[in-house]
Amino acid sequence: MRIVLIEDNTMLARAVSQALRDEGHAVDWLTDGEHGAAFLLNEGADLAIVDINLPKRSGLDVVRLLGSERADIPVLVLTARDSLDDRIQGLDAGADDYMTKPFEMAELSARVRALGRRRGKRMPNIETYGALSYDRLTRQLSGPEGSLDLPRRELALWEVLFDHAERVVSKDVLCDTIYGTGASVEVNAVELLVSRLRRKIETHGVTIRAIRGLGYVLRPVDRP
Repeated sequence: MRIVLIEDNTMLARAVSQALRDEGHAVDWLTDGEHGAAFLLNEGADLAIVDINLPKRSGLDVVRLLGSERADIPVLVLTARDSLDDRIQGLDAGADDYMTKPFEMAELSARVRALGRRRGKRMPNIETYGALSYDRLTRQLSGPEGSLDLPRRELALWEVLFDHAERVVSKDVLCDTIYGTGASVEVNAVELLVSRLRRKIETHGVTIRAIRGLGYVLRPVDRP
């Protein structure tokens, strides 16, 4: 998933970003509510993680703005406040979930997985395509003979192509989704990821076709 983290605590933000990237997510980190809100409105995200106490614009304002302008983006609120009133205020602003600092990274990862399944609309945990099945809860791709061993970048590539199955996804979108907006990534890095993933899924009736000048599309092997 492409996750936007808005957090002004540098140490915490780096730890959260690294933990999420280790799981194959792309993370864009912003340090204040004003720039964070603008980024979310312009660039979108699969999930927003927003601290309440932010400079320039409060996290609650960001959450309310998303609720009115980008309700398709699930929001997880982070805060040092732990009173019942504060939790209610965050949820009433439109947050989908709430975590109080300090927290365990394992719990954050579990909540991110749960919120990721709410993107745009509720999706079944397990979906099939060709002879492949994908479990969104465990992020596990399987064929008739068992699980496919996908490194985190290949898994991130599969997710974005699968979410846009049979529609062309540009290389720029793939780079932003897999590595984060503005990441310095060579084009051949994406091409290499596509080649590796294609080899693993083609025997299951699914392939990735390159559309010259446009990008890539996930489709059944027998479809031109």
